[in-house]
Amino acid sequence: MPAYHSVFNDDTSVRQVGNMALLPINTKIRGPAPLAADPSQPDIIEESLDLFRANCLFRNFEIKGPADRLMIYLILFISECLTKLAPTPGKPSPGYQEALKLLQTQAVDTFALPGDAGFPLNSLYHPPASRVDADALRSYLTQTRQELAIRLVDRLYPHEQVLGPDGQPTGQVGGRANKPSKWWMSFQKRRFMGRSLSA
Repeated sequence: MPAYHSVFNDDTSVRQVGNMALLPINTKIRGPAPLAADPSQPDIIEESLDLFRANCLFRNFEIKGPADRLMIYLILFISECLTKLAPTPGKPSPGYQEALKLLQTQAVDTFALPGDAGFPLNSLYHPPASRVDADALRSYLTQTRQELAIRLVDRLYPHEQVLGPDGQPTGQVGGRANKPSKWWMSFQKRRFMGRSLSA
């Protein structure tokens, strides 16, 4: 079974920095990302979240376009976020609010860009052509990382269903789960393409 590729690879109208696409996203976070023309359609962040669990099982991935490069970056960032929320001896996984704070901080922390010594995929990415391009890419990635962190926490801590006296779901939505979904956290040690953003 082949890995899943981005549906945005065919969009030739988007700006590229190096060979990474700066695709429109649905967000309320301020930044340079173009807003999606149709907010009801999934964007690259939604696509990355949807494909994360399937794609992180692959060690090899054939890049078919600039949107794939952005998706790879976002999938690696999701892995980094899951590792941040993983329980350690003596420290359980955080609750919803604390997880949101942790991942928002993670999203704006200093990170390497293509061409920097600490960037793990320099063989697959072209560095920005100029300082202006590098600043644009850093701002765009910071904005997408922030939006992704919010959406990831929403998936990790779903609303719990309210149960009636008979033990059956009532259809009402309760509070957030108090620990992250095991269906997501079971993928925390998987490394898409055998890589990590922090290595």
